[in-house]
Order: sequence, then structure tokens, then C-alpha cells
Amino acid sequence: MANSDFDQTQAERFARLALGCVHKEYPNKIAHSLNSDADVKPPRELTPAFYGCFDWHSSVHGHWLLARLLSMFPQAPFASDARRALAQSLTPANIAKEVEYLDAPGRGGFERPYGLAWVLQLAAELKESSDPDAHQWFAALHLLELAAAAHIASWLPKLEHPIRTGEHNNTAFSMGLMLDYARITSNTEFGRLVESRARDYYLNDRNCPLSYEPSGEDFLSPCLAEADVVRRILPSLEFAQWLSAFLPAVDLEPTHVTDFTDGKLYHLAGLNLSRAWMLEGIVSKLPASDPRRKPFTALASKLKQAGLGSIRSEHYEGGHWLGTFAVYLVSGRNDRRHEESVTEPRP
Repeated sequence: MANSDFDQTQAERFARLALGCVHKEYPNKIAHSLNSDADVKPPRELTPAFYGCFDWHSSVHGHWLLARLLSMFPQAPFASDARRALAQSLTPANIAKEVEYLDAPGRGGFERPYGLAWVLQLAAELKESSDPDAHQWFAALHLLELAAAAHIASWLPKLEHPIRTGEHNNTAFSMGLMLDYARITSNTEFGRLVESRARDYYLNDRNCPLSYEPSGEDFLSPCLAEADVVRRILPSLEFAQWLSAFLPAVDLEPTHVTDFTDGKLYHLAGLNLSRAWMLEGIVSKLPASDPRRKPFTALASKLKQAGLGSIRSEHYEGGHWLGTFAVYLVSGRNDRRHEESVTEPRP
């Protein structure tokens, strides 16, 4: 459920952040593997759907933000601009070029797993959207959705150990997005693979070193991200027991940003937001009588306020992506609607 204080005024602010960047080509940071001189092209030619917002993954989830808010506030002042932006990007021709780029030799690890997970989350959002144009955009995105899922499905069976950083390559966070996508779109085979690997990676973990967090450029919590994906795959009582062994205590404070003009240091604003929604997700799966619910909820609220207060549109270093994290939190996207297991029932 969305936070009760999330209204059209807040939505307008976050929509404008995304609208200000999804087609803003420069500055641009590309993770680009060149195969020949022919690959020396500007971002708008390399990836014509997702070339804005400084980097590819931020562009993808900037489009997700617009789709999310357009569905929630279809009559808002920003709605017509959001619809035009999505229609400009999500065309069959643009998506065909995106697939061509992703599938080219030497790009097997491109935006894996974070950016690819957001492609799947965008597909899920469009699948669920009530907007009359969303079906057309979902159909246009479909080939990239399939390519992203195929890249992940090829990689996960070979990934022997999860990646436990606090940045883009964290496995647990992306697997949460992937599971939600699989359940929303009924991609059962893909969902079974992701859930199976999450069980392999995480169910035997104990005593996560939360006191070591955060690293100086984190925007995700490795410990909380893991708990947030595990709550998607375990029944309530079993999850509560697992959590007691995995995180015997949760003792943390909001982080603060020392330099808003440093994009990496600005990550810590996003950490407050992601920690907040992960705690809310964890609470949602704990039994009603669990004594951790109240302190976790209070901590999530504290983190939320710190995170929202750090979003400054005048600083593009954070403005190009923090709106997504804010909307993911305040619109309740990390809820329990789609947490049903996609694996066969276990004895």
C-alpha cells in the first residue's frame, strides 16, 4: 500500500525529476564495450530508448517512475508529459536497437543484474498499468524483456556465490525485483529459477554483519536486501525464525551526505530510502505478534524522512535517480501483493 501522505504534489515533484532526465543525453556515463570503430557512437544512437539520466540503468528506472506515477495519477498535470516521454522512448524500433546492443558480442555482463532487473520491473509495471497506452508500451518492450530475462537465466546457474556489495551488482536486491516481475507477469519458469538460486544463496546464512555497514558509497544494505528477498520466498513463521538467526539485532541510524555534488557520496541518500522500504517489507512478513514490528516500523519512518529530505533537484548527481527510489518507497511498490511462491510446494 502507498504511504497515506503520498499525494499528487509529491508525485509531481518526482515525475519532474524523471522528465528532466529521460531524454537528457549529457552528461553521460556509459559502460560500453566496443567491438570495432563502428561502435563509437553517441548514447542516443547506441541505446535509443534509454540514453538519458546519466546512465542506462537510471534511464530505465526513470521510465519505470513515469509509468508508475502515470498509472497512480492519470489526471495529474505531469501526466501528458509522462505519456509523451514514454511514447517517445518505448517504440518497436528503439527497443529493437536496445536488444541488438544487449546481445552484441562482449556485452554478456552489461547492466547485470541491476539494470536488467529494472527492465523487468518496468515490464511488470506496464503489465499492471491501467493507463490506456500501457499495453502498447508493454508490447514494444517485450523483446528487451525477453532478452534481459534470458541474460539473467544464463548467468544465475553459473553464479556460485551471491554478490554482497551495497551498490549495483548486489544480487539480493535485483533478485527481489526479478521475483516480483516473474509473479506479476506469470513468468513461472524464470521465477522458479530465481527463487531456487535465492534459496541456494541465502537460506543458510547467519549473523549478517550489519555493524559493518555502510561502506562509503552504498545505496543498498547487503544485510537488509538479503532479508527482503528471503521474506518473498518463506512462510511467515519460517521467515521470522530465519531472520532471528540472520539478523539478531538491527541497530542503525540514518546516513548523511557530506557533498551533494559528488555522485558517489550522494549514494548515501538512496541508502536511507532503500533501507526504509526493505524494513517495511520485512515487517510485512513478520507475524502480527512479533515484537520487532514496532521498532522496525519506527526506524523505517526515520530513514524515510532522512532520505526524502536529501533529494535536491538542483544537484543532478542525485536528481537523475533518487526520484525512483523515493517513488518505490512512498508508492508502496515493495509490498506483499506478489510474494506467492513460484516453486512447487515443498513437503
